[in-house]
Amino acid sequence: MKYLIRQKIFSFRDSFTIKNEFNEDCFKVYGKILTIGNKLFLTDMHDRELFYIEQRLLRFLPEYTIYQNGVEVATVKKRFTLMRPSFDITSSFGYFHIEGNFLAYDFTIFKDGTPAAVVSKKWFSLSDTYGVSVSDNENQAFILALVIVLDQIYHDGKK
Repeated sequence: MKYLIRQKIFSFRDSFTIKNEFNEDCFKVYGKILTIGNKLFLTDMHDRELFYIEQRLLRFLPEYTIYQNGVEVATVKKRFTLMRPSFDITSSFGYFHIEGNFLAYDFTIFKDGTPAAVVSKKWFSLSDTYGVSVSDNENQAFILALVIVLDQIYHDGKK
């Protein structure tokens, strides 16, 4: 399935809707206001929480925890690399690894060494906009939560 993630340009907090390839609204993302560190919710269109994403503070490299129903289901850790961004994700959905290009605009998400999703940030856009292609046999919402973490690390502070 393909998705389009486009953040709102003028917003006091992270808030946007994720659309599928048929331009239908599928998921919503919103962040808490006035918090230390990033705290975001990924919900369905009926505002039922699917995942909660929280930045771990006081780390040498960025690290995030993803929760489902109040239970930790994944830890996203950035690896120390010089040229290309790389992440390791330990989760209850399997072992994931993310590799990005030099500019952190294109990423491939691997599950157990096999590509599970491809992420591409649009170059000429007023807001942060991503195209995401997710394998049909993956948990779509979880993969999108990983993309939200990537955005928080690389592009959120540039608004």
